[in-house]
Amino acid sequence: MTRPARVALKVFVWAVCLAPLALLAYRAWNDDLGANPISFITNTLGDWTLRILLASLAMTPLRIVFGLSWPIALRRLLGLFAFAYVCLHFAVWSVLDFFFDWPRMWADIVKRPYITMGMLALVSLIPLAATSTTGMTRRLGARNCSRLHRLAYFAAVCAVVHYLWLVKVGVKDPYWYAAALVILLGVRAGEWGRHVVRRRRGRASAPPPAGSRAENPLS
Repeated sequence: MTRPARVALKVFVWAVCLAPLALLAYRAWNDDLGANPISFITNTLGDWTLRILLASLAMTPLRIVFGLSWPIALRRLLGLFAFAYVCLHFAVWSVLDFFFDWPRMWADIVKRPYITMGMLALVSLIPLAATSTTGMTRRLGARNCSRLHRLAYFAAVCAVVHYLWLVKVGVKDPYWYAAALVILLGVRAGEWGRHVVRRRRGRASAPPPAGSRAENPLS
């Protein structure tokens, strides 16, 4: 993919990811946030956090399944947008719901399991955002970065569970997100399994080191 094409693709991602915020601002300006504006804003930000996070996790499976290279260029950008949305989601909850009443917030986190899972998702994304710069990637090294960024899958699992435990019985949206996450995890697990098999086959077919004898039970 050419550089202009990559730039155009990233501009498109920026536009798509910022559109929900623009729509929220427009609805707030027109006093069109429903009977419970705080709940509407919180839920909208939470929904888009999960959507963008799953989109970022889908970039590697797209490369694996279809052999595409361009999705990898969008993975970090989408991950940062997911982090931005979860921070806004948390900010609305902490400021508008509790107005920085930290003891009450902590009690709510401990008391309500779905909030506990949401906080785990947020905390899991912090080190990913902190190490997303090119300089930090170089300092950590490719292998360490790869290991660290597995937290994104843990964050997605926590976010899906948070949504499942939050909504009322009969609401199907979180199950769609859960199904999407299962598919993404399945693709990564399948790729990991193939990698393990290839590595073992490579070791089995490698020639013995120079100067060594093949094992012979009669020798």
